[in-house]
Amino acid sequence: MRIFITGICGFVGSWLAQAIKDTPKTQVFGIDNLFRPGSEINRGILLSKGIGVFHGDVRLWADLENLPPSDWVIDAAANPSVLAGIDGLSTSRQLVENNLIGTLNVLEYCKRHKAGFILLSTSRVYSLASLAVLPIRIAGNSFALDLAKPLPPGLSEAGIGEDFSVAAPVSLYGSTKLASEIMALEYGATFGFPVWVNRCGVLAGAGQFATADQGIFSYWMHAHAARRPLRYIGFGGFGYQVRDALHPADLAQLLMLQMVAAPTGGDRVYNAGGGAKNSMSLAQLTAVCNDIFGDHVPIADCGDRPFDLPWIVMNSGKIRHQFGWEPTRTITSILHEIAQHVRDHPGWLDLCATSANER
Repeated sequence: MRIFITGICGFVGSWLAQAIKDTPKTQVFGIDNLFRPGSEINRGILLSKGIGVFHGDVRLWADLENLPPSDWVIDAAANPSVLAGIDGLSTSRQLVENNLIGTLNVLEYCKRHKAGFILLSTSRVYSLASLAVLPIRIAGNSFALDLAKPLPPGLSEAGIGEDFSVAAPVSLYGSTKLASEIMALEYGATFGFPVWVNRCGVLAGAGQFATADQGIFSYWMHAHAARRPLRYIGFGGFGYQVRDALHPADLAQLLMLQMVAAPTGGDRVYNAGGGAKNSMSLAQLTAVCNDIFGDHVPIADCGDRPFDLPWIVMNSGKIRHQFGWEPTRTITSILHEIAQHVRDHPGWLDLCATSANER
C-alpha cells in the first residue's frame, strides 16, 4: 500500500509518516512547502529513514499533478492556527488558499488516482457561540462541566460529540476546515473513492514546532523551562481553560484502521481526541511544569482574545465504537515525553519562531 501525506514535514505529518512506515508492505511519501520554521529538521529525519519528500505546495495543482499514484492520501497540510487570517502572520486569503484550495487540489489528485482520502480536521469546526456558553463550574484550578445544569445537544460528560452545533461563526480557520469536510465528502460520493474525516483535538508530543496559539502543551513546557513570559489570557486570568491532548502515534493507529476499513458510504465524520481523562487546564499544566522545571509564575491577563474558549474536550465515543480505537498514551506520558525533549533541546522555541515577536 502506498500512502501519500501532505504537510509531511510538519509535526503531525512527520510523526504519521514514521509510524505508518513501520507497517508491513507499506510505502510512504509526501509533499511539503517547507515554509514552517523547523520543517527542514523533519525533512532530514524522514529522508534518512527512506521516506520520500517532495518539495511542493498543495495550493498549486502543478506541484501535485506529476506526483506518483497512491492508494491513500492523508491531508495534514494546513495553517492550524485559530488566529490565522487575523494575526498579522497570514491574510484571510492565504488561509483559504492553504486550507481549502489546497484540499481541493488534493481531492483532484484522489479523483485522478482513485485514492482514498483522510482529512485531518479540527474541533474548531464547532460553533463559537455554543461553545462560549457551555455550563461550566470551577473545580480546583480548572473549569469543568456543570452536570447539574442542562447540557446542549451533542454535549455529554464525555465531551463534545459530532452532533454538537457547527453553526457559524466558527472562526475563519474553522470555516475552512468545515468547508473542506463538505468538499471531501462530496468528492468521495461523486467520484467513488473512500473518505474519512477526523476532527482532532489538540495534538501534542515531542518535537512539535509550537507557538502560543497552537501546540499549546509543547509551547507552554518549552517556554516555562526557558523562563519566557507566559500569560493566562482571559477568563479572569487564572488559567482554568481546559483542552484535551492526543498523541500523533495514537492518531496513526486510527488512520491505519480506517485505511483497512474503506467503504465509500455510511458515516464518515468522527471526533478523534484525547478525551476527558486526557484533559488539563493551563493552571494544572503549570503545576506539572513547576514540579519538573522549577517554579515560574504566568502573568494574569484578563483581556479577551478572539476565539478563546473555556473548555474543549473531544468525545471520541463514536469512533471507539466503530473501530475499537482509543488513545493508549496518557496525558502524563505525553507531558513527560515533551519534558525530555525540552531538556534535550533547550533552544527549541527559537527554531519554531515565525516572527520577531515570538523570539
